[in-house]
Amino acid sequence: MAVMSGCAASRGPDSPDAKDIDCMARAMYFESNRSSRDGMVAVGSIVMNRVRSEDFPNTVCEVVAQKRQFAPGVMTRRMTGASEALARDTAAAVLRGERHPHTAKARFFHARSYVADYNNIHYVVSTGGNAFYEKRHPTQVTRRSPPANVEGLTGR
Repeated sequence: MAVMSGCAASRGPDSPDAKDIDCMARAMYFESNRSSRDGMVAVGSIVMNRVRSEDFPNTVCEVVAQKRQFAPGVMTRRMTGASEALARDTAAAVLRGERHPHTAKARFFHARSYVADYNNIHYVVSTGGNAFYEKRHPTQVTRRSPPANVEGLTGR
């Protein structure tokens, strides 16, 4: 019985921390340009890939607050309207384990309109106005340009 009561006090995967939801929602809201759920899930997938990487901070809020990694003012600007509600709902879903089906191990993205001139970028998906990619050894890059934008993969 003592073990059961101890478990009830801890957070499970179905109840993400409110602070993590806020930080994740901010990244999604400002980086996906409030454009689509797919774009938001993809941004959230990148955040989670960074949290799990030894190359980035260990928490959602530390990853999102890292200088020059996300939109200026991401942690301080105001979110409003239906896009804010969508971002918060989507943030909770990502924190419970949902991932964009095409982001895989990607930890980076930029606006799809941006032309990156690096030989180590392997693009995996474009959605929500962004192109998502992995950094690879140049000989392992098979997709050097952002693919066509894809929407509607995350449902809901």
